[in-house]
Amino acid sequence: MAAKAIRPGGAAAQKAVTKLSKAKTGTAKPGKASPKKTKAIKPWTSAEAGEAFRRFREAMPEPKGELEHVNIYTLLVAVALSAQATDAGVNKATRALFAIVDTPQKMVDLGEAGLIPYIKTIGLYRNKAKNVIALSHKLIAEHGGEVPRLREALEALPGVGRKTANVVLNMAFGEATMAVDTHVFRVGNRTGLAPGKNPLEVELKLLAVIPAEYMYHAHHWLILHGRYTCKAIKPECPRCVINDLCRWPEKRV
Repeated sequence: MAAKAIRPGGAAAQKAVTKLSKAKTGTAKPGKASPKKTKAIKPWTSAEAGEAFRRFREAMPEPKGELEHVNIYTLLVAVALSAQATDAGVNKATRALFAIVDTPQKMVDLGEAGLIPYIKTIGLYRNKAKNVIALSHKLIAEHGGEVPRLREALEALPGVGRKTANVVLNMAFGEATMAVDTHVFRVGNRTGLAPGKNPLEVELKLLAVIPAEYMYHAHHWLILHGRYTCKAIKPECPRCVINDLCRWPEKRV
């Protein structure tokens, strides 16, 4: 069952975060040393988050997703293909594909065998080809060939998870969703803005702490920040616009 929609920055989001973050308690076994305690990072306040996103907006007023597409359907396909792959790699593979296939029916007509040569440079391409053909069949059979606007319907499509649904809801339908990919997950944890053990925890914490006025573009700002500044290897801290707000103990100034 899909998660219930949560209003960005609202009480429901905060309640969900609290529920997720409650620590499990237990009694240590005799003779066993207690786990080593690590110093907790002070949580960001909404005011600090607001200042961070004010700076992101000042630096980039209209951030854009980097996956190339020609309509909502091709956006859905591109995002589904991007799992465990780079946007640049997906774009390179789909330019020729989307020039001839831009509807579910055309994709079904192309077939799995016809699709594979276009996307074989993308990781997990065989399984992704199966999913793209299957989701195209389902769009035709259950949605009149249109991409549905409801989260539940999107997540019911083969190969479409919460992150993909969030991207489509945001980019295609203008909803203030938070898609947590590897970059957003890293930034949320590294900076202390939204630490979490899994993408859903990070998503809910971001929804709770980011002021509503910034939510529409928030996931793109975080993705681009993680991709080009707060990189996995050798993050460029000296030129980071939120360096002074970041809680990362290893940051460079």
